[in-house]
Amino acid sequence: MTNNVTENADPVAQYTLAALLWSGKRVPWLARGARDLLDPQTRADGVLELSNWHRRIGIIGFSRVGRAVLEALAQPFLRRTMAPRLLVADPYADAARVAEAGAELVGLDELLGRSDVVSLHAPNTPETRGMIGAREFSLMPDGATFINTARGALVDHDALLAECSSGRLSAILDVTDPEPLPADSPLLNCPGIVITPHVAGSLGTEIDRMADGALDELERLVAGRPPREPVPLAELARLA
Repeated sequence: MTNNVTENADPVAQYTLAALLWSGKRVPWLARGARDLLDPQTRADGVLELSNWHRRIGIIGFSRVGRAVLEALAQPFLRRTMAPRLLVADPYADAARVAEAGAELVGLDELLGRSDVVSLHAPNTPETRGMIGAREFSLMPDGATFINTARGALVDHDALLAECSSGRLSAILDVTDPEPLPADSPLLNCPGIVITPHVAGSLGTEIDRMADGALDELERLVAGRPPREPVPLAELARLA
């Protein structure tokens, strides 16, 4: 058994990296209020503290996407210009492999309490559904940002809405539950939440790349070579 997980994970990691960088500078929220920033004093009060330097980034799920995000953050330019402090929470991850990726393996509660921005990359399984709720959001520091490119079912959106409506947290969501949201969903009108319509995964020419990957696996099968992306059957129950 094989799959095309890498081909689809890469654009999700690209989206996540962009969301991480933009959240540090508060770009989506500043864009909404750009007219207000025409006043020099308002701009000085509102943007001088924005920075991506030494941000504490928490990655929930040492999945293919989670690892790709860490790989991106380990690139020399970002490592030099951000010097991020990286945390990973995953009950199945190996601490040595996480360390090799440049991060520290910690428990979920510790990650939430220490991170300026948290990005969710866990699979949607019976074990993970609703894994981030009111208690988990309460552990995040004031001003932190929550990013979800995994699945909406992993998150209690009512709890997230309460935190973002108060202004204590903000969020960037590419996935929701249900999807799409009903037109009257309060999530759509919350100033602290930015929602995109599930665009992080493969689209457009990225689908061509997925097709090429599938054809490559077929060629390997016909030639009697091992698959490039085998699915470990022992882990199948907890894979997305």
